[in-house]
Amino acid sequence: MADADPQLTVPPEAAGADPKVAARAATRKRLFRILGLVLLVAAIGYALYWFVIGRNNVTTDNAYVGANSAQVTALTSAAILRVPVMETDVVRAGDVLVELDPADARLALAQAEAQLASAERRVAGYYAQGSALQAQLKARGADIGAADARVASAEADLKRARINLQRRQAIQASGAVSGDELTAAQNAEATAIAAVSVARAARAEALAQVGAAKGTEAVNTALIAGSSARENPEVRAARAAVDRARLDLDRTIIRAPLAGVIARKNADIGQRVAPGTALMTIVPVETAFVDANFKESQLQKVRVGQKVTLTSDLYGSDVVYHGRVSGLGGGTGAAFALIPAQNASGNWIKVVQRLPVRILLDPKELREHPLRIGLSMEADIDVSGAN
Repeated sequence: MADADPQLTVPPEAAGADPKVAARAATRKRLFRILGLVLLVAAIGYALYWFVIGRNNVTTDNAYVGANSAQVTALTSAAILRVPVMETDVVRAGDVLVELDPADARLALAQAEAQLASAERRVAGYYAQGSALQAQLKARGADIGAADARVASAEADLKRARINLQRRQAIQASGAVSGDELTAAQNAEATAIAAVSVARAARAEALAQVGAAKGTEAVNTALIAGSSARENPEVRAARAAVDRARLDLDRTIIRAPLAGVIARKNADIGQRVAPGTALMTIVPVETAFVDANFKESQLQKVRVGQKVTLTSDLYGSDVVYHGRVSGLGGGTGAAFALIPAQNASGNWIKVVQRLPVRILLDPKELREHPLRIGLSMEADIDVSGAN
């Protein structure tokens, strides 16, 4: 273009003008042509990029790292003796986080164990008493037999006394029986009647004792029926109290439920804590995920299981994470806001909504380049395999 004929590049009205002006006009025209060519190449390049890559990928920089953090709480009431960790410390599952004063828990355990021993002895007495009650019941049965014999003997004596009295009364008129003999016979009959009453009362008492013995045996049988001495309800309740006291003692040592980084520590030595008191939070950085907020117009081809590449502002573009889509949110952020937007208010303006897409990351890459909750990410989902 630099060797072109000036007559072809200079306008006719500038042919007789200053040569410098004509040169500037020619240069400007060449620049416009170059600019047009660059724009054309850029448009063709963008079209090729969109056709080959862009239409098969959706991207966003509205993405942030998240994790299912674990809150460490006290499960028993005690004072804090030691806190061997600080914020930002990396811990493994099972590491000691807090030690509570175990004195009260040890006393409670000793008391529960004593109550268990007492319950075991008491229940053993129930089983021993069962044999004794059965023997007692047999003895009461023998008492009834003896009482029946005494009643029969007393009734026989009464019958004999009545016959003697009747004989003397029959010959009293002839004078063969003196008045003293008749009186003695009458007294003998009265004594026999009293003896019968006493014998019958004794028999009734023996029957009552048998009934009481049967009731006591029934109560004792109910206490031990259907279970052994070890599985007796009283023993089981006492053993459960021991287990609970031992568990409270074990809970004076608070350990990490999972591996992660300590955050939001609120535990100080000497602090008295109650069950449920939040002591610290553990962030499991090796199981972190990303919530990417895509525009609703980008989600047409997004499916669970699609591959995702991500970069973090923390490490820059040199570190690339790989993950997969694990799910789409159940609603937009505006829908779950504390005060949702009311589009029927009359001043509605359409705003493009964003839906969170949960992305699970490769654990190996997370171990090599750990992330923290809340860090910004850029996510690129490959939707080329969408139906």
